[in-house]
Amino acid sequence: MSGFGEIKYIDLRTIWPHEALNFTPWLEGNIQKLGEVLGMDLEIVAREASVGDFSLDLLARDLGSGRSVIIENQFGATDHDHFGKLLTYAAGYDASTIIWIAETIREEHRSALEWLNNRTLPDTQFFAVTVQVFRIDDSRPAYQFKPVVYPNEWQKTKQQSSGSPSSARSEAYRRYFQILIDELRDKHHFTNARAGQPQSWYMFASGLTGIGYSMSFAQNNQARVELYIDQGDKQQNKQLFDWLHTQKESIEAQIGATLNWERLDDRRACRIAVYRPGSILDEEPVLEELRTWSVTYLLKFKQVLGPRLQQYKQLAIQGLHAS
Repeated sequence: MSGFGEIKYIDLRTIWPHEALNFTPWLEGNIQKLGEVLGMDLEIVAREASVGDFSLDLLARDLGSGRSVIIENQFGATDHDHFGKLLTYAAGYDASTIIWIAETIREEHRSALEWLNNRTLPDTQFFAVTVQVFRIDDSRPAYQFKPVVYPNEWQKTKQQSSGSPSSARSEAYRRYFQILIDELRDKHHFTNARAGQPQSWYMFASGLTGIGYSMSFAQNNQARVELYIDQGDKQQNKQLFDWLHTQKESIEAQIGATLNWERLDDRRACRIAVYRPGSILDEEPVLEELRTWSVTYLLKFKQVLGPRLQQYKQLAIQGLHAS
C-alpha cells in the first residue's frame, strides 16, 4: 500500500548533544509531557539535587499525592551504575515514585524493576521509560516517551488489602477523587492524574512550581476549591497574593463568585478560595453535586487565574516589580 511515510530514528545526541547539559534541562521544562504519559501531575522541585556525593538529575513532586518523585536519565542502554544510583536516590529522598529514562532498557534491569514493583510497599512504584526521537520522511523531529516497566496496579491493590486495610473514610476519599480526576482528565483535559488518593485533598498543576489548584474537604464540613500559593518563600508568596488582590474585582467578576482572600499572615502560604457546605460523609447524590461544583470552579480558577499567573511569571523573569 502506497502513501505511508518511512519512520527514521534519530540519535538523541543530534537533538541534545549532552545528557546533563541539554537533555535534563529540556526534560525539566517539559515535565508535563512525561507526566502525561505516566498519568501524573508532576512538578519540578530541583535539578541536580544532591544526595551525598551524588547528584540526582531531577527531583519532582506528584501533586496528586504530595509525594517525592526521583527521575534519573541517561543516554544509551541502562547500566548497573545508574541502577545503583537510582536506589541510592530513592532512599535519600524517601521517594514513592522512581523513574528511570534511557534509550534502551536492558532485560536484566527490566526484570529487576518488575521484581521491585512486586515486592515493595503498595505506595512505592518503579517506572522504566524509553525516549526516542524520529522523523517521518523529512518531517520535523518528534519525540516519544514509552513506559517499558510500570507498577502492576492489581498486585499493589492485592498487597494493600492483605496488609493494613484503609479506613472507610479513606476509601470514600479515594473513590470521590477518582471520579473527580477522571472527569477532569477525560472531559476537560485539566490534569494528567489517573489515581485517586485516600486523602482529603487533591492538588493540580498550574504550570508554576509551588502554586496549584486544589479541591479539598476543609474543617467544619466545608468543601473548598482554591489557588494555593506556597513557593517555599513567605515574602514571594505574599507578593504574588497582593498582586492578585489588586485585581480582586475583575477576578471575582470573571469567576462569578465572591472569593475568600486568605493572606494567612501567620503562615508561609496563601490561598484564594471559594467554599460551600460539604462532607465526605454525605450521601452519594450530594457528593455528585459537590463534584459538579468542584469541576466548575476548578475550571474557572484555571481560566481566570492561569493567564495572570503566567503574566506574573514574565514580570518576575524581567525583574520588574508586579504592581
